[in-house]
Amino acid sequence: MAIFRWMFARVLPDQAAGRLLDYRIPESMTSSIGVGSRVRVPVRTRLLTGTVIEVLSSCEYDTVRDISQLLDEKPMIRPALLELARWMADYYCCPLETAVCSVLPVAVRDGRVSVKKQNSVRLIAPITEEQLEALSRKAPRQADALRVLIKAAGPLPVSTAADQAGVSDSVYRSLEKNGLVVIEAGVVARNPYSERFVANAELVLNSEQAEAMLAVREAMVKPGQPILLFGVTGSGKTEIYLRAIREAINHGRTALVLVPEIALTPQTVERFKSRFADMQDNIAVLHSHLSEGERHDEWHKIHDGSARIVIGARSSIFAPLENLGVIIVDEEHEGSYKQDEAPRYNARDMAVLRASREGAAVILGSATPCLESWHNAQTGKYRLVRLNQRVDDKSMPVVRVVDLRRQSRSTPEGGILARPLSEAIEGRMAKGEQSILFLNRRGFSTSMICEACGHVCQCPDCSVSLTYHRAAERLICHICGHTRKAPKSCPKCSDPKIRFAGMGTQKVEEVLKKIFPKARIARMDADSMTRKDAYRETLGAFKEGKIDILLGTQMIAKGLHFPNVTLVGIINADLGLHVPDFRAGERTFQLLTQVAGRAGRGEMEGEVFVQTFTPFSPSIQFARHHDFQGFMEQEMEFREKFGYPPFGKMAMITLRGTVRERVEFSAQTLSRKLKAAALEGMTIGEGVPAPLEKAKTYHRFQVSMRGNSSMLLSRLAKETLQTLTMPEDVFVAVDIDPLHLM
Repeated sequence: MAIFRWMFARVLPDQAAGRLLDYRIPESMTSSIGVGSRVRVPVRTRLLTGTVIEVLSSCEYDTVRDISQLLDEKPMIRPALLELARWMADYYCCPLETAVCSVLPVAVRDGRVSVKKQNSVRLIAPITEEQLEALSRKAPRQADALRVLIKAAGPLPVSTAADQAGVSDSVYRSLEKNGLVVIEAGVVARNPYSERFVANAELVLNSEQAEAMLAVREAMVKPGQPILLFGVTGSGKTEIYLRAIREAINHGRTALVLVPEIALTPQTVERFKSRFADMQDNIAVLHSHLSEGERHDEWHKIHDGSARIVIGARSSIFAPLENLGVIIVDEEHEGSYKQDEAPRYNARDMAVLRASREGAAVILGSATPCLESWHNAQTGKYRLVRLNQRVDDKSMPVVRVVDLRRQSRSTPEGGILARPLSEAIEGRMAKGEQSILFLNRRGFSTSMICEACGHVCQCPDCSVSLTYHRAAERLICHICGHTRKAPKSCPKCSDPKIRFAGMGTQKVEEVLKKIFPKARIARMDADSMTRKDAYRETLGAFKEGKIDILLGTQMIAKGLHFPNVTLVGIINADLGLHVPDFRAGERTFQLLTQVAGRAGRGEMEGEVFVQTFTPFSPSIQFARHHDFQGFMEQEMEFREKFGYPPFGKMAMITLRGTVRERVEFSAQTLSRKLKAAALEGMTIGEGVPAPLEKAKTYHRFQVSMRGNSSMLLSRLAKETLQTLTMPEDVFVAVDIDPLHLM
């Protein structure tokens, strides 16, 4: 008789402050538990949920407790993703359990959401016309119920069948008793994109696209060097993505597509499901606007192998796909790929890492690559593939810079729309063409200011002014959400001359309605897109020509393809240009180029109006001439001179607390400790107030770190923080490779 050998598991509980604990695996679970399994384990007097990190054949402790429960039949986290989480915890300076939890969506991790069950009804045997007529005379409602099933030619949810027949569910239960139908319980997938799309044929590639596809095929055969697909707006990058995915599918592999904005997802899903019409049910979608149930079902669709293609936002980089063939990061320069909570990973960088570990090709696509990716391509770390021409030789839009300093403030537009832009919109409407207007600031007015004493209505919890929202007649803070009723007179001096200053998308919308009373106008921003399907409905209406002018924030700035859009207006190009961040110029150039790229994507030539108070800014001038190369050369020279990325690495440690003096003292103490332990080549900044000094009642101080290695900066931060005892009310956040310094 064989002797049973006990096995042990090293478990990371979700709430155990990073401790790895050893447990014995009960004999009944030995064949089921593996690395990545989710289990319930006793920790002191509580039962906690955790993840199996290792399976061991022996244990150094004499007595260990047993695992109490195995939560799933097979491991929920693939070993490759678990290793990715380990690396992420080390690199991004965060607890291991935080990194592991980010790999598994909350909807799956906490067990609150389960599969959706639904009763369906079907015929047991074919019903003859004679049977149906006989039943009609005796029980007409039952006959109506049967006709619905006959027409459906298959099972239907009981509720759906009853609605179509105009009867109650009890009618089908009566038919079941009579032996005519059977009602069965089953699992129903909550599909966020259930509509069927018509097949979309492959387009003919031009010579540049054909060369790009050769590079992609080589990368898929011999992965290793990431591809930076640098293509001007409208150059056909999406067609390269689609063909790369088809290559992966044809070789029995899977594909992952990352998009930066939720607003892009509906159009992306439509394009991909149309191209892969033969396997629409094998495409899964993941993003934060799905319901918990939809996210649960889509994730399990990937986990059980039903999904071969996954499309999603940042967190989709952890989709549990097996046998990955290609990872595509569309608009790879986008800041939304950077997570702003621990672990503060960049999905673009994680895509490169995951692809290298799993033997997949990775394509980073953009018309305005970030400087780090461009530098990697110039130094040979990435392979640069160019698409210099728009598809079908369509011309780039003409960009006209409007100097707002020379525009009259007494125009009917109130200075919001310069005369050249308003006249251009009117001309496009007369031709039945569409316009997009961009302003990266929501709300009605950016502040309320008193003309008598100069008082500005400030948020009591943040160091920013409150934004006026006309629909609600309230002042709202866009940092913490603080809200209060808009005052009729100055809260400080009681003068009634308090007025609105600045502008947001709500105010622009109001002005547009006055200037163009017959225009069909839609606004897309965080305030108007609160409903789950609002993105899809608005973009669908715009595509169908039901909207003349689409006004929005950055969610409409990139990726969208509408051939009838011939005019783009950028209402204030200066927003974001004059902030204390060395990346401000780069972000402005990228945004202007991307917004301008929405124009002239069809048969008609596009035109772009850029309204600005600083018309000679390099970011604006280079964007005006579509001169990416010129902008990069100038920006690289500036970055190299001061040692900014990509010529050096950065980390930012932010301390926050409700007592300013304590936060300041802690930041200065941390700075001194870091300087004392810093290696040669590292530069440690002083503990200084953050540009956004107060947010959500917390005072904020920062310590910057610069050096040649992000991993060494991370290690220094982690080791130094372990030696310091911070006050209980001071919280510390470490951001490796930060994108925003506010």
